[in-house]
Amino acid sequence: MENFEELKKDLEVIKKRNKRVEADKAWETSLFRKLSIAFLTYVVIVIFFITVGFAKPFINAIVPTLGFLLSTLSISILRKYWVTNIYNK
Repeated sequence: MENFEELKKDLEVIKKRNKRVEADKAWETSLFRKLSIAFLTYVVIVIFFITVGFAKPFINAIVPTLGFLLSTLSISILRKYWVTNIYNK
């Protein structure tokens, strides 16, 4: 009977870990995360551009922020290609 109880406890530990891993994966791929990082990137770059004295810091900070967003989009495409064509061979 003790083995059965240990198995039940182990199964619960595994289920909790799986939920945590699923939540982490959902966060990593979420649009909310990407937009949050883009916003923070924009704010940091604006502050830097103002500090350095660049002209039109609010407009010029859009370029690196868009670069970040485009890189996150292209990385998921490249990841799918890599998993399908390289990793699974």
